[in-house]
Amino acid sequence: MPGFELFGDNERKEVQDVLSTGVLMRYGFDGMRQGHWKARELEHALAQRMQASHAQLLSSGTAALTVAMASAGVGAGDEVILPTFTFVASFEAVLALGAIPVLVDIDDTLTLDPKAVENAITDKTRVVMPVHMCGSMADLQALRSICDKYQLLLVEDACQAIGGTYQGKPLGSYGDLGCFSFDYVKTITCGEGGALITNNETYYRNADHYSDHGHDHVGNDRGAESHPFLGYNYRISEMNAAVGIAQLARLDDFLAIQEKHYSIMRNALESIPGISFRRVPEGGVENYSFLNFYLPNEQAAREAHAALGPAGVDACFYWYDNNWHYHRKWDHLKQLKSLGNLNSEIRERLRNMPDARFTASDHWMGRSISSLVKLGWSEQEVHKRATTMAEVLKQYC
Repeated sequence: MPGFELFGDNERKEVQDVLSTGVLMRYGFDGMRQGHWKARELEHALAQRMQASHAQLLSSGTAALTVAMASAGVGAGDEVILPTFTFVASFEAVLALGAIPVLVDIDDTLTLDPKAVENAITDKTRVVMPVHMCGSMADLQALRSICDKYQLLLVEDACQAIGGTYQGKPLGSYGDLGCFSFDYVKTITCGEGGALITNNETYYRNADHYSDHGHDHVGNDRGAESHPFLGYNYRISEMNAAVGIAQLARLDDFLAIQEKHYSIMRNALESIPGISFRRVPEGGVENYSFLNFYLPNEQAAREAHAALGPAGVDACFYWYDNNWHYHRKWDHLKQLKSLGNLNSEIRERLRNMPDARFTASDHWMGRSISSLVKLGWSEQEVHKRATTMAEVLKQYC
């Protein structure tokens, strides 16, 4: 996801502001800053853009997920419901808190199936975490109803979907907490970075403290600050935040380019018998970072995917066999391979994970291909790509 494709003078200007002061840390050194507080500036702009009361910048999207759950008191033994199609960071964040990841099936949205979620709830469930993979969302209204019914937290992993909306609200702002990634291959980038947003004052205050070793950030003498509770270091640097300021200001431009390119490709495929498209829930608008479509069966999808690259259509993904994003290749999770000892509760409650079967997920993922939508393509290149995709896919439908 291509924020890095369009770096320019605005990003360089923001970074130069930081270099001119020499203050790369987001806290302290007030007298040297010459008025530059890039992390604060980006937090304010992000909260406004995402229609949230608060934003907290962090060192990565993984850190955002970890801090979001920690800020709401999620910890040892708590269960967090996750989809089988996500990035490994989702369950890494859960395990980092001593909590238990509970994988459940996806549906034709390629995200959490609400029925599967409700069937997985136990007396230890604390969080439902929809992951808006490839730019589109789960049935958030159904998930919100489930969370309200069982008094659970709804934590949106919107790391791949910034700029999308649901029922008129920016993705990430619908749940109790929302998380974003700004790494090098996201829609907008800080190089490395992430953020959480929330309307809950307590969660925001906890996140602010927890992500900086428990510092309460009261006063202007960092050495005199109190530590109301334990924390860790998930800070972002001023350099990374500076890049993000310029990128966030360009988000709507990026989304418009993505929508244009997405639409050209989708229009070329819509008339092909046997091709169907990922379902976007009613009231939802994608961020158009991927075009996700289904072929009639797994064999057709495998063969079509294998043919697209040699035909000159790059950046198409068959997630069913992907090491990072789909449960079938997560042997390190299933076998609990860790450099150190995991606590006994995690080992006991995940001992049956190697035997888990997710036939509904396999049904959708086995048939699915995702095409990345790049910003840097010319209109001629997009039309050529669309035509070639259609020619290749017709052979397998």
